[in-house]
Amino acid sequence: TAESEFQEGNYDDRRKMKDNSKKDLEELVEKMEELTVHTTWMMYNFIAIRTNPNLTNSIQRLEDTFLRCKKTMEKKCQKVPRE
Repeated sequence: TAESEFQEGNYDDRRKMKDNSKKDLEELVEKMEELTVHTTWMMYNFIAIRTNPNLTNSIQRLEDTFLRCKKTMEKKCQKVPRE
């Protein structure tokens, strides 16, 4: 009957809505976990820099050295013939 088809359609709609809600909730939880990790690392870095001001200079020297090394490696890789 039309009423039973309507109820089945309602059931399907509710099931889809439940599945979509579950998926949306899982995505939100995953984003919150990522934000929590990111915030934790930011606070860790902030505290590390505040407790050791020389750390900022050390990190900058390390980054500069890394970039020089990367640039050198890229140049060397361009000189190597590719087979």
